[in-house]
Amino acid sequence: MIALDQTLSATLNGSEIPLIPLTTTDFEDPAKVTEKERNWMDVHHFTAAKGSHCLMADKDGGLACVFIGMGDEAPTAHDPWWLASVVPALPEGRYAVTADAVDDDALRTAALGWVLAHYDFAVYKEKSTVRGRTLCLGAVLDSQTTLHLAQATALVRDMVNTPAEDMGPDTLEAIVKELSNSHGADVSVVTGEELEEGFPAIHAVGRATERAPRLIELNWQSDQYDNTSEDSLSLAVVGKGVCFDTGGLNLKPGGSMELMKKDMGGAAHAVALASLIMAENLPLKLQLLIPAVENSVAGNAFRPGDVLDTRLGLTVEIGNTDAEGRLILCDALSYACEQGPDMILDFATLTGAARVALGPDLPATYTNDDALWTQLESASRTVQDPLWRLPLWAPYDEMLNSPIADMNNISGGPFAGSITAALYLQRFIENDISWVHFDTFAWNPKDRAGRPKGGEAQGLRASFEAIRKLTEGASE
Repeated sequence: MIALDQTLSATLNGSEIPLIPLTTTDFEDPAKVTEKERNWMDVHHFTAAKGSHCLMADKDGGLACVFIGMGDEAPTAHDPWWLASVVPALPEGRYAVTADAVDDDALRTAALGWVLAHYDFAVYKEKSTVRGRTLCLGAVLDSQTTLHLAQATALVRDMVNTPAEDMGPDTLEAIVKELSNSHGADVSVVTGEELEEGFPAIHAVGRATERAPRLIELNWQSDQYDNTSEDSLSLAVVGKGVCFDTGGLNLKPGGSMELMKKDMGGAAHAVALASLIMAENLPLKLQLLIPAVENSVAGNAFRPGDVLDTRLGLTVEIGNTDAEGRLILCDALSYACEQGPDMILDFATLTGAARVALGPDLPATYTNDDALWTQLESASRTVQDPLWRLPLWAPYDEMLNSPIADMNNISGGPFAGSITAALYLQRFIENDISWVHFDTFAWNPKDRAGRPKGGEAQGLRASFEAIRKLTEGASE
C-alpha cells in the first residue's frame, strides 16, 4: 500500500496539475469552459455530472488539468468524497485544487477523502495496484490531523480485513503494545486461566480455543492533562475483540460465518480512537480496554443454559452462545467503571438487528447522557460521519429476565434485538458515568469513492471530534 503520508503535501511549487470542480451551471459558462475545452468534453461525453471527470491534454500530449463533475452543487464541507472519486483515474503526479474553487473547510474535508482513496489492502497480493499521487494543499491547511484521521481509518480497515488466522487475540495484544511504544503508554494483559478470578465471562467465552483469551489494557495520560481541574476529562474506550465468531455451540450457518473475521471490528475502532487521541495529544487521561477472544467450538465450550459469573457479581443465563460479545464487554465495562472515568465509549459489532433497522452505514448509537449525544450529533454532522441514536427503552429491560439467574444474555424473542443488547450492557454501567455504545457494522458491502469494499471505520471521526471539542471546552 502507498504510504498515506506521501499523498498530501503542505507545499505548492507551481508545477501541480490543476483539479477543477465543475458544476452543471459552470459547464454552460463560457467564462469557466473555453470552446476548445468544450469540444474535448463533448468528444468524451462529459457533462459535469456528479462523480464524473474529464482529463484535459495539453499541446504536448501531457495532462493539462482535470475537470471534476459536481452535478448541481459546488464542493462543500458536507461531501468528503467528491475528490476521492477521481483519484483512480489519475496518473502519478502532483495535484492541487484550483485557487478559490473551494473554501478551506471543503478542501480539508476533501483532502481526507483523497488520502483514503489511496487505501489498498494488498497484504496478501503480490503487489498493490494503487499509484501514488500527491495533493498539494499549501501552508494554509494543517495536513497532520487529516493524516492522523486517515491513518486511524486505515488501521481499522487493515485490522478488520485481516483474516482471523492472522488476527487472533495475541495479534490484538501485539498491536496495542506497538501503539503503547509509539506514545509512551503503559500496557498490561490478563491472559488465559488468570481471567477466571476477575473476568470470568471473558474466560468462559474464549476458553474453547488454543489461542488464549485475554483482557488487554492500555493507560495513557497527556502531558497537558490537569488532574487538579474539575473540568479535566478521563476517558475509557472499550472494544469488542471477538477475533472470530463461529456462534459457539449455537453454531452459525456458513453464510452467516463468512464475514466473522470482522467481529473484532469494535476492538479495531477502539484501538484506532486511542491512536488518534494520543497522536493529537488531546489533554485527557485515557484507558483502552480490549477483551480479546475467539468464540469457538470444543468440548469445554460454554453451553446454552449455562449460568456464568461476571466481574460485577451478576449471574447470566446463556440463552444463546452466539450472543457472546455482550458477555466479554460486560466484564470490561465493569472494570472500566471501577476506575471512575468521566466517560466510557464502547464499540462493538454487536447485533444483526442494528443492521436490519439502520442498514450498513449507520451505527446504532446509545447513550445515557443527552448532553453528550448533542455533542456527538453535532460532531457527526461536522465531519460527515453519520450516527443514529436509538433509545435505551427501559420497559424492554424485563425482556432480559431469567428464572434461574440475575439475567439472560438474550431477550428470547425477535423484537428490539439491538436495544435489548444495549440494555444488557447498561446494567454494568454506574449511573453517574456518561456512557456511549456504538453498535457498528464495520464493513462496506460495496465499493464507493474512497471507501473500498471491506473493513470500514464508522463513528470514529465523529467520536474523536466530540472528544476534541469537549477537551477544548475543558481547557478554556
